[in-house]
Amino acid sequence: MSTETAVPARRTYRYYDLVMAAFVTVLLCSNIIGPGKVCEVQFAGHAFTFGAGILFFPISYLFDDILTEVYGYARSRKMVWAGFGALLFASLMSWVIVALPAAAGFHDQAAYARIFGATPRIVLGSLTAFWTGEFLNSYVLAKLKVKTEGRYLFVRSIGSTIVGEGVDTLIFYPCAFLGLWDTHTLLAVMAGNYTIKILWEVLATPLTYAVCGYLKRVENEDYFDRETDFTPFSLQV
Repeated sequence: MSTETAVPARRTYRYYDLVMAAFVTVLLCSNIIGPGKVCEVQFAGHAFTFGAGILFFPISYLFDDILTEVYGYARSRKMVWAGFGALLFASLMSWVIVALPAAAGFHDQAAYARIFGATPRIVLGSLTAFWTGEFLNSYVLAKLKVKTEGRYLFVRSIGSTIVGEGVDTLIFYPCAFLGLWDTHTLLAVMAGNYTIKILWEVLATPLTYAVCGYLKRVENEDYFDRETDFTPFSLQV
């Protein structure tokens, strides 16, 4: 008679991988295309300064909110590490390609280096801010879900964004641009970007409700992190 113990089948989900892929795509595009351009628009007679990438970067926090709300902190943690690895590879790839000697007929090396040749402090600031902000966002949302017993999703999504995006902003901009931009521009961009991030989350609240509701129904999952190990240094789910 066999003494082997049956191993429970691992739970699979229809849309988890798709949400993760969308998260990594948004993260890479917003960090590669957007950060180098500072924009200024006039509104009600006042100049509003912000970094161009901030129009799209908050989408990554929206995905983090959705994934934590539906699938739990551990699976969100796996997604954050996937995004961190993608950013690290993109930074390494940019450094190698910019450093390679240009052919004699290639006349755009200076422009190429200006766009993709991020300094080590910008890379460090970006990676540190992303890692810290995303984990805090997921942690706060997971804790608030248990505290509110699954009610008031808008409190969790907006509250976690206030914390996560706040830390992200406080880490990235001083680390990347302090001493390179004048203090007024630095503070204006930080304030403008943080405001946009929070407004983005508020405006996206109906979408957050709709997507979370749909995923909970089709995945038959509504995870509560009551016994979760919240260490960020793990890939176990």
